[in-house]
Amino acid sequence: MAGDARIHVEVTYALPDKQRLIGLDVPEGTTMLEAAKLSGIEEQFEGLVLDKAPMGIFGKVVANPAGQVLKPGERVEIYRPLQADPKLNRKKRAAEKAR
Repeated sequence: MAGDARIHVEVTYALPDKQRLIGLDVPEGTTMLEAAKLSGIEEQFEGLVLDKAPMGIFGKVVANPAGQVLKPGERVEIYRPLQADPKLNRKKRAAEKAR
């Protein structure tokens, strides 16, 4: 994290029964992963491991959250692992429909 200037960002994570949206001011140069850790969100959800969690900004997945520097107003979204592969589900539905 570099610089004295600060920017406002948000960090969000949601489970079916519990959601959090945390606004925070971070130093310019803060990465997605750093902001997520600074938000304290990891302690609010049992089993959430930020170092391994997929993340994105406004619905677009970011491959390297530890290297993605945030811009003012961006929202870091922490994604849950998929319960089922969407491709497999489509194939399964197509096979059932064909029967």
